Amino acid sequence: MIRAVWSFWSKPYSAFHHRAWLSEKHHLLSWILSLGTAQKYYSDTWLITDDPGAELLVTELGLNFRNVSLELNELNNEDPHWWTLGKLYAYRLQHQPFIHIDNDVFLWQELPRELTASQIFAQNPEIFHFGSGRYRPDLWERAVKSVNGMLPSEWTWYTHRRGNLAVCCGIVGGRNSEFIGHYADRAIHMVQDGKNSQALAEATEKVGCNILVEQYFLAAYINYHRLCVRSSFYGVDVKYLFESEEECVRSAVKRGYTHLISGAKKNYEIVGRLERRVRQEYPEQYERLKVYLRKMTSRK
Repeated sequence: MIRAVWSFWSKPYSAFHHRAWLSEKHHLLSWILSLGTAQKYYSDTWLITDDPGAELLVTELGLNFRNVSLELNELNNEDPHWWTLGKLYAYRLQHQPFIHIDNDVFLWQELPRELTASQIFAQNPEIFHFGSGRYRPDLWERAVKSVNGMLPSEWTWYTHRRGNLAVCCGIVGGRNSEFIGHYADRAIHMVQDGKNSQALAEATEKVGCNILVEQYFLAAYINYHRLCVRSSFYGVDVKYLFESEEECVRSAVKRGYTHLISGAKKNYEIVGRLERRVRQEYPEQYERLKVYLRKMTSRK
């Protein structure tokens, strides 16, 4: 049985991530629908969160995860700008086949068995021109080196070859949880290194730094160990639900897959459909959401 995992570090959400959604209501609607759709196919559902996250999603909203871990309480003293730490901690905790699902991803049908049976899988590759665009590993590397920070050997190996592929982690997981755990641990150390934290504090594009550490470094880690005959992970590779970003856009509906990225979270038509779906299919959670929102309004 493959485990379905969600993560929610409340500190970054409270600090600034709430701005990504049209409203708090729509953020919570997405949680209801993400869990509701996925648990039809994956019954072993886990939430990795902290105390405020569990209070919100489980106590107030009544989301029925099979298991809830408060492991992210360990991040109480971390800089919330490093929001990817919550996901990386969740990845590192896994010791069996799993799939991590972002709360803005909805699975209308089961993922292909040949995908979830693979060692590593993810949503799709993201290819870019090295030195431009939304992925700028060269700038992050320069910033870290300027403060004498630490970069893993997999990172420097990949950037030396001008690696221009990242892994979109709307969904990510696999049978080889040991590999994913090692990658996550290396990424966490890269973030929590004291000098690297200084580099982030001085960075103007903090969102980009996070997707580099999670998605670009995952590609670096896979490619390095896939080709390194001395590595215990020699030959490990990744499979994708979609073979490109273009295919994801073109074929998502046919594959029964929705990922509300970027501006979709504030699109009135899209979030209106989101609310109608939750109201019709998950009426109990919808009513609990209304009670919670009234409670929050009365406290203001």
